[in-house]
Amino acid sequence: MEIRSTTDQDLDVFVDTLHAAFARFPDDQTRGAWWSALEMDRGLLAVTADGRPVGTAAAYSLELTLPGGNAVPVAGVSVVGVVPTHRRQGVLSAMMRHQLAELRSRGEFLSVLLATEALIYHRFGYGPATYTQQLTVQRHQATLALPRARGTADAPATGSVELMRRAECGDILEDVYDRYRRGQPGALSRPHRWWATGAGKPPIAPAPRYVAVHRGTDGVPNGYASYSLVEPGTLIVDETIATDDDAATALAWFVLGHDLVSRVVFKHCPRDHPLRWQLADFRAAEVGDDTDWLWVRLLDVPRALTARGWSADGELVLDVDDPFLGERDRYLLTVRDGKAECVRTDREPDLSLDASDLGSVYLGGTAPSTLVRAGHITAHHPGAATLADALFRAERTPHCLHWF
Repeated sequence: MEIRSTTDQDLDVFVDTLHAAFARFPDDQTRGAWWSALEMDRGLLAVTADGRPVGTAAAYSLELTLPGGNAVPVAGVSVVGVVPTHRRQGVLSAMMRHQLAELRSRGEFLSVLLATEALIYHRFGYGPATYTQQLTVQRHQATLALPRARGTADAPATGSVELMRRAECGDILEDVYDRYRRGQPGALSRPHRWWATGAGKPPIAPAPRYVAVHRGTDGVPNGYASYSLVEPGTLIVDETIATDDDAATALAWFVLGHDLVSRVVFKHCPRDHPLRWQLADFRAAEVGDDTDWLWVRLLDVPRALTARGWSADGELVLDVDDPFLGERDRYLLTVRDGKAECVRTDREPDLSLDASDLGSVYLGGTAPSTLVRAGHITAHHPGAATLADALFRAERTPHCLHWF
């Protein structure tokens, strides 16, 4: 079997092989906008000795916002599949190993993915790093406790909401999202060509949607909510994006006040979303679909740890095992004034962990002490986990809602 890079001429074979892996058939959408964001120079095909393609993998060139606000290049691993006749024969492992070597050769130090199956990607060094959930509010219970959301005399409105259609506001959505993601740890970029070609799910895709655009008192758009009525009485909000809390609250109040709607479903909310606290009835927002979202893998530990910002000062020695790549190193992490130095060391470790666990704690969305208690991370002395929690904590809960 050969693992080879793809070119633009391989697009049809690549897509057909991927569809065969998931027992689906391509249609006009999959031949058009759906695949227009693929970077074929970053694709891989697994090919048998007689020339049959049996596996696919690819990566998108994205940016990830880290704690501290630094936006760094990452490889967004996606469209990974093996046809049923060749599963459990080492094809996937061979592609993942080939891809990791290729990413390193490009000078990349982080890769991310969305895991269709959680059991698969742990063994390749990826760990769940952000989480998402869905909030469902019955409209008869949708009374906001905060007067500022309604623009009362006690708390004047901090802007206005304009109703638009998706086809009218693509440039606004792209601009607002880009400003939002630069201030949100865990958020990924959405390159211009995704928006231009509609390569993705709504509101990137030009599917019919109403969009509530929030403008600040200066008239500049600073938030939006993309939504549609998917069944009688149920309003689905694809995503709410806002650059400040006032805009987010105003947009929530807008969709919750929609006529002829019995319930509103907010998709892809962070676990610490303030909506439940803003409702007069805390139980009015029902939590569902609480799951992992973005998985992270460090390809170069020192570069990755020095790229992010830090919330406390201190020193930790991390003994990091990477069984998939057959690597094990010990690193001294020294943090002063929000910046880190990271070098290899022979000092005794404070924490021992594997690559997937380091990926999970990297963005601050999973506390190291949680993984110590779960038996994933070994703390070698009292206080090590507490110090690690303080160091890795992010200024905001990391959250990613981009699908790729």
